[in-house]
Amino acid sequence: MDRERVSITIITCNEEENIRDCLESVTWADEIVVVDSGSVDRTVEICSAYTDKVFFNPWPGMKEQKQCAVEKASNHWIFSIDADERVTEDLQKFILQELRNPLFDGYRFPRRNYFLGKWLRHGGWYPDHVLRFFRKDKGHFGGINPHDRVVVESSRISTVDTPLIHHTYKSISQYLAKQNMYSSISAREMHNLGRRVLPLFIPARTVWKFMETYVIKKGFVDGFRGVIVAMGAAYSTFWKYVQLWELSRGDK
Repeated sequence: MDRERVSITIITCNEEENIRDCLESVTWADEIVVVDSGSVDRTVEICSAYTDKVFFNPWPGMKEQKQCAVEKASNHWIFSIDADERVTEDLQKFILQELRNPLFDGYRFPRRNYFLGKWLRHGGWYPDHVLRFFRKDKGHFGGINPHDRVVVESSRISTVDTPLIHHTYKSISQYLAKQNMYSSISAREMHNLGRRVLPLFIPARTVWKFMETYVIKKGFVDGFRGVIVAMGAAYSTFWKYVQLWELSRGDK
């Protein structure tokens, strides 16, 4: 029985360490589309060995760049993956089987996050569902940068058990750098949307984020890494709202 064709879409920038393993995990796809925003390492060279669909696009933002990759794909079905993610053999089998007779417009998968040498199971890091497999004519990238998400224009969405693998941060310095970057982007996006914050609420939001991650979502079960994740979430929350407050002061 024939199946529908699927395009893998990936955005990159200096992903030399990650991209080969990512690409190896999706060689079964009908098409691989890579959109690079200006890598100065071997990322583009590596990608070009796997696909002739490698494009350059100046960085417009996370959701905008991912949507750019979707628009360059030629197939009806899209599977969007990040450079530090991997498709397992079980997930590959599920996708190819589903393409024989798709019953939904989008599919949501749990993401297994590998953090500082260990798989995390709590603190909001698992199952960490992400919608990545969808019909091109029914879905697009939305959300608020840097936290993009696929928006499917129907209620026909399935949540499946087969996980997507995510190799996250290899060092504390890398983790902190990403939290700093994300907090700055989030603050600017919130400011552009007209969001404001009173200074007295910032400490409360910070403490709540730690409690939510460490206690309510049971981050403590992941040991010291759970502490790091909860503190990182609180750290990012604090600087996000402090920067939003600072940007708001400039409006006066």
